[in-house]
Amino acid sequence: MSNFLEPVRPIDAVDRFFPLGRELLALLRSLARTDWEAPTVCPAWTVREVAAHLLDTALRRLAFGRDRLPLAPPEEPIDSYAGLLTFLNRLNHEWVSAFRRVSPEMLVDLLAVAEPQLAEYFATLDPQAPALGVAWAGENTSEQWFDLARELTERWHHQQQIRLAVGAPPLDDPFYVAPVLDTFLRALPHRYRETEATAGTAIGFSFSGREEYRFTLRKEVEGWALLYGREPEGEAASVAMADETGWLLLTKGLAGAAARGRSRMAGDPRWLEPFFDTLAVMA
Repeated sequence: MSNFLEPVRPIDAVDRFFPLGRELLALLRSLARTDWEAPTVCPAWTVREVAAHLLDTALRRLAFGRDRLPLAPPEEPIDSYAGLLTFLNRLNHEWVSAFRRVSPEMLVDLLAVAEPQLAEYFATLDPQAPALGVAWAGENTSEQWFDLARELTERWHHQQQIRLAVGAPPLDDPFYVAPVLDTFLRALPHRYRETEATAGTAIGFSFSGREEYRFTLRKEVEGWALLYGREPEGEAASVAMADETGWLLLTKGLAGAAARGRSRMAGDPRWLEPFFDTLAVMA
């Protein structure tokens, strides 16, 4: 990404879902039986349970989005972010628990049906249409492109968790990593909303992998804004890390203290405290 600052743009993620699904199926078909029970960085979930969760979210999206299946009302009203998390965690737990009775072979067969249908469905959606709000970015309603970008981060980072658990090569092509990091960092303006600063205060973020991904969070008159690129002159603080460290931190796979130990920081570290406590997933 450029060293010149540019406003962030809508993320076009729709063409990633077909190849990402193919990568998932090839990975799962390559696993030994013992690999399925390997622990992952997702607390309390093995490889098999992460794969089951990916099936759940694919089928759920197809059922309630494409097929217009009415969603059963929650047992208790959802009137807060914490209530939404409790509801989603219960749904996830129910599915994963039931799928402990399903063999890896059957799980792969079901994913082979669901993955291409999910990609086909996403390709039919209007990117500017209203969608479910991306809650961790502070939005009650989002445009469809942002919800799809969030969905890409979910399906990519769970596949990365499996790859990490079994020692498979990471899916680190910039074709995936660039939009994923771009999406994750949309959480920062919301995360910093209560951080007081004078207009023009800038914080730099760099992530290195097969490419380097550079971003700036800058205080504007009406709040914080995320920008592409870096302006090292006059930054209040900056942090640089590997892209793997970044996605692990932002998905609760690595604690903030551990991520700091893998990072290079400059400037006043207090400006970086909210970043190391940021989650860009519903967790």
